[in-house]
Amino acid sequence: MIKHIIDGLKSAGIKDIIILIGYLDKLIKEYLGDGSEFGVNIEFVNQDDPKGTAQAVGLAEKLIGSEPFFMQYGDVLISPDVYKSIVNKFNTKKPHSLLSVYPVEDPSKYGVIAKENDKIKKIIEKPEPGTAPTNLANAGVYIFGHEIFNAIKRTKLSKRNEYEITDSIQMLIDDDFDIIDFEISSIWKDIGVPWDLLEANELLLPNWPLENRGTIENNVTIKDPVGIGEGTIIRSGTYIDGPVLIGKNCDIGPNCYLRSNTVLGDRVRIGNACEIKASLVMSNSKAPHLSYIGDSIIGRNVNLGAGTITANLKFTKGSVKANIKDKRVDSRRKKLGAIIGDNSQSGIGVTFMPGVIIGVNCVIGPNMNIWEDIPNDTLILPKEDTIKKDWTFKK
Repeated sequence: MIKHIIDGLKSAGIKDIIILIGYLDKLIKEYLGDGSEFGVNIEFVNQDDPKGTAQAVGLAEKLIGSEPFFMQYGDVLISPDVYKSIVNKFNTKKPHSLLSVYPVEDPSKYGVIAKENDKIKKIIEKPEPGTAPTNLANAGVYIFGHEIFNAIKRTKLSKRNEYEITDSIQMLIDDDFDIIDFEISSIWKDIGVPWDLLEANELLLPNWPLENRGTIENNVTIKDPVGIGEGTIIRSGTYIDGPVLIGKNCDIGPNCYLRSNTVLGDRVRIGNACEIKASLVMSNSKAPHLSYIGDSIIGRNVNLGAGTITANLKFTKGSVKANIKDKRVDSRRKKLGAIIGDNSQSGIGVTFMPGVIIGVNCVIGPNMNIWEDIPNDTLILPKEDTIKKDWTFKK
């Protein structure tokens, strides 16, 4: 997600980037470094005690200085070409600030704007159904003038006990600063729950620049578009129905079926007679043989035993539900498989029911049907009916 944002900013001529981090900060720093690998300059600011988006932006004031700056939430996906269009409109109209919006079907789920003569006059958070002045939702992509920092300092805690950047923006509006909007007409996706990553793949892959840099053996069928990374080998009998993206140094086949909207990270092993459909398999993970992965997200360093099946369709054919932060959430997807955390593994013949979420560092014994979520660091053995929490797998 961050790499997508960096690519978009770079295309718009923005190369000095500040990333506000907290959760998984070491992992993010390790991946991005100083930005030189990506052709940009990156500095990091830690939000050690998160108290909202306004507080986060305020932490970067000393690094930003007095010039206008581009700001985006890290979990918002937009089309790469939009960045340049946003910057061009700001430079042409020369407002104090710019707020990007996206037309939505149900404004009651979002913060929406009210406009007057092309200027934003109010931001209304989650209006009652039927009362929204427009269907234009706050898209989480902005350009701010320096006065935003003065507004942030005056911003009070919200009902959620956070300092909200939308409250700071409303202060600028009330102080009669010129705030305009930019309507995003192409891709916009708020990545809030795991299966949003699957939809992101569906949105991006059809137009992504895909090319083959790997080795393809005889008797392989590829229906474009398919991207294959350097060092990857596609073995005989494999059928790939694009769009599919395969990372570097992967080993695929023989006799595999990779279906559209599948993305495999680097160093992934998909073995004999496996089928992968519309799924995300992250780096260093393995499904060596005779497995089915459908509409699923497989984390890093996961090993699936022979015959592992991720069921992705309910008998009732209804939408699949999943547990998110102790709440039962309707994914609104007819097909949704398993979400399996990093460093987990399954024994032979394990079946995951639709929508189950498996934590990190879990081990599931052979021939088990998994109907419920499994928390982090859990070992489950079938015959002994044993569940051991806080269990660490020794490599």
